[in-house]
Amino acid sequence: MKGTLMLSWILIIFLSQVAVRSQYYSDTLPYHPRPPKVTNLHFFMHEHTGVTAVVVAQANITSNNSSVPFATLVSVNDPLRTGPEPDSEVIGNVQGISLLAGSNASSTQYIEFGFNTGKFNGSSLSIFSRGEPGLAVVGGRGRFLMAKGIALFNPILINATNVIMEFNVTVIHY
Repeated sequence: MKGTLMLSWILIIFLSQVAVRSQYYSDTLPYHPRPPKVTNLHFFMHEHTGVTAVVVAQANITSNNSSVPFATLVSVNDPLRTGPEPDSEVIGNVQGISLLAGSNASSTQYIEFGFNTGKFNGSSLSIFSRGEPGLAVVGGRGRFLMAKGIALFNPILINATNVIMEFNVTVIHY
């Protein structure tokens, strides 16, 4: 009993000393936010099935009549271009994964639009959203620090080997 009481007092004294010595880290610093900027971007994603989009994993389901198999994980690394033409200027790339989990070819995507030319060289936008016409922009790096916004897409071409998507992206960043 005496040992437990003594241990309790030692712990109380020790913890009070830790609290006293850690006050240095409790200073509040002023926050001066930069004014937000709104940026509108327009570009095209060029995907080549089997080359820039590869199936990483797929469920073994025998009764799947969909053109896009249920429970498929696809890895992407597609070029971003200024136009829908295959020889238009490359301004960056899209990297990420897409999980095809719906029976109607819906998907959940984590992708990153990385830019490697022009004003936004070295910057990127992070997308984490369901594959509906509007994808949520949830963050960014470089010039797109703390970005939020929406990426609207429009399919230009979809066939057995190629997909070309037009993107209109509006982001608010600092």
